[in-house]
Amino acid sequence: MSEEIWIEAEAHCDGPCGVYDPASARVAGEAVQSMTKKMLALASNHGDDSNSAAYINTMSRYAAIKEEEAQKCKDELLVLWTDFFKPQHLEANPDLHDTFWQAAKLCSACKVEVSADHAQELMDAIESIHNMFWSVKGREVPWIRAS
Repeated sequence: MSEEIWIEAEAHCDGPCGVYDPASARVAGEAVQSMTKKMLALASNHGDDSNSAAYINTMSRYAAIKEEEAQKCKDELLVLWTDFFKPQHLEANPDLHDTFWQAAKLCSACKVEVSADHAQELMDAIESIHNMFWSVKGREVPWIRAS
């Protein structure tokens, strides 16, 4: 009779790589904010020309990128929330669940709206998650944006 051996593994992809980092959510969130700003600027600068093929094409591209990146951001955040963070992390971060829940809701809002306020709120939530994540890992990693 053989003895069973159980090994506990943690990873973002249901494999044993163990690689987690909120940076991918930050990059996606920055893209959402960038596309939101571009959409608002394009709309305010086009005036009566908003029916032109060039305007519609550019706005459509910005919207598609914004929605795709918002979904990427949401997916990355959900992996961190559901796979990386454990019950023992709640003591040091009592607002962990609410922060992630609000961030996920902001990703959805950013998909369906063109709101500079919501895009900034999303970035603020991602920064909070960044700080929680690195605190749990016992490291000080500065919040640095690519844009």
